[in-house]
Amino acid sequence: MNPLDVPEATGPYQPRSGRRGSGFLTEPFRLGTTPSATVGPYLAIGLTWPDGIWAADEGAEGGVWIRGRVFDGAGDVVPDAMVETWQADPDGGFPSPEDPRGAASYPGFRGYARAQTLTGEFGVFTLKPGRVPDGEGGLQAPHIDVSVFARGILDRVVTRIYFADEAGANAEDVVLRGLPEDRRSTLVAERTDDGYRFDIHLQGDRETVFFAV
Repeated sequence: MNPLDVPEATGPYQPRSGRRGSGFLTEPFRLGTTPSATVGPYLAIGLTWPDGIWAADEGAEGGVWIRGRVFDGAGDVVPDAMVETWQADPDGGFPSPEDPRGAASYPGFRGYARAQTLTGEFGVFTLKPGRVPDGEGGLQAPHIDVSVFARGILDRVVTRIYFADEAGANAEDVVLRGLPEDRRSTLVAERTDDGYRFDIHLQGDRETVFFAV
């Protein structure tokens, strides 16, 4: 995927036969129940991200915290969701060989983080992103791409984080302009003392806008 792209149990088992002393089962048995989480994780292969919540080095100049909670349709926090973030650096460059403009120029900036919501809350430490081309000759507003994995979701859901203190850029953003005005606020993070606050609502009256990718 080009980083500059703009954003869709089994039942009882009955053995056929059983011979005494042969080691075959002589009584029917029921298979165990699989885990309730439909997207896992069942294996640790590739799941554990070594840098975890640190999209930028701890203590990096200009670093900010993005904190929030994941809510279900009933308004309860989701205690075991996983949130992934992917973004440009403050100059709008991506730490990816797929970025035709070259590598990001901020040492210690990875652009990617993965956080779990063990208590219903998540947090990632990063640098505020810059603007990137929108494919129409303009620029997208600073934003962070977000994927959310949680129980009951067959696949990830994808959204974006924009910033309340970028009102001018937000007004020009091709993605935000394509949304009903009363839905845009679900993608906007509010300023806090050490960064931004962004809550994710999977369903309900305040459902966050999600994108088909």
